[in-house]
Amino acid sequence: MTTTRRTRSSCVSRRYGERRRGAVAILAVFLMVVLVGMLAMAIDIGYLAASKTEIQRTADSAALAACWQIYESKVAGIQDEDAKAKIAASDFARLNSVSSTYPLLNTTGSGSDVQLGYLGSLAHNSALTTNTNDPFRAVHVRVQKSSTSNGEVPLYFARIFGKQGMSMSADATAAMAQQVRGFQISEGSNLKIHMLPFALDIQTWQALQAGNAPDQFKYNQNGTVSSGTDGIREVNLYPQGTGSPGNRGTVDIGGSNNSTADIARQILHGISAQDFIDMGTPLVFNNDGYLELNGDTGISAGIKDELTSIIGKTRIIPIFESVSGNGNNATYRIVQWAGVRILNVKLTGSMSSKKVIVQPAPILTKGIVAGDASRKWSESVFSPVILTN
Repeated sequence: MTTTRRTRSSCVSRRYGERRRGAVAILAVFLMVVLVGMLAMAIDIGYLAASKTEIQRTADSAALAACWQIYESKVAGIQDEDAKAKIAASDFARLNSVSSTYPLLNTTGSGSDVQLGYLGSLAHNSALTTNTNDPFRAVHVRVQKSSTSNGEVPLYFARIFGKQGMSMSADATAAMAQQVRGFQISEGSNLKIHMLPFALDIQTWQALQAGNAPDQFKYNQNGTVSSGTDGIREVNLYPQGTGSPGNRGTVDIGGSNNSTADIARQILHGISAQDFIDMGTPLVFNNDGYLELNGDTGISAGIKDELTSIIGKTRIIPIFESVSGNGNNATYRIVQWAGVRILNVKLTGSMSSKKVIVQPAPILTKGIVAGDASRKWSESVFSPVILTN
């Protein structure tokens, strides 16, 4: 009897154990399905995150390239700068893959992925305008991955649930200041503003822009200057008369009565943070559209070598509308900043033969204070391109 009981008990235990093992197997299969689903979701989410980074990088690079192309077009004197900017945006978009493909941009029509315009400020999400007097030139780029444009970002494991892909897009706006009201440098900064302390009267500048000026020098692509024409008029920055006896356009940007050594340093290296401190006032136009700078006695032959050394380079000059007083007591009313290139220097000989020949030329500088749309603060002076969105 004992043996029989043990046998029945063993059979019951075996059958119970077999049933338990069957239940665990079913549970394991169910959990594996759940785990595979979670793994699939994690992989696809990771892929989407990587694609989002890629598409934003592509939009950023295309917007920056397009805006920089606008500046390069100004340097090269290219008239159709908008078309060149759109080409640059498209080219850079194709250089950056998004989920292993290279997106194409639509650059035509109202639905264009590349929009060019202007910004009133650099505030985040500022809208592009068509107001050419706004202080910032800007390019907005949208890169799309959708069923109708460049194809959706593909999904892999999610396809078992019937989801083949997902639409994605990214926007970026790049801008540079095109209206510069003035300049500022933080105390202790190593930044320099490449500005010459020589002011030119606005009548001569306007005559130059109207084409009433000679074209006797040309700037070559290798950085040299030679005799000849390049279609850009020139002006003598060493005027024969400013309306101020004993003063020929030199202004103090820094301490009063800048020495020849100070002027030479500024010619070579630019205006420093210490110059701003010594000047005691910001180098920014007031709400009436001008600032006043003290005058020096004139351009000295002692800085001939420094000026000669920057032939072919670009600098900013102040443009004045009026001057009062004589010599070191002269006061210039500055109303505009202008970018110029140095072409020829001669500071020896008779007064009538002395010259510092310049032509308008775009120049980039940091430390700018952008101007609003109330007036034309500057000509051919731009800030470096930055992303605003």
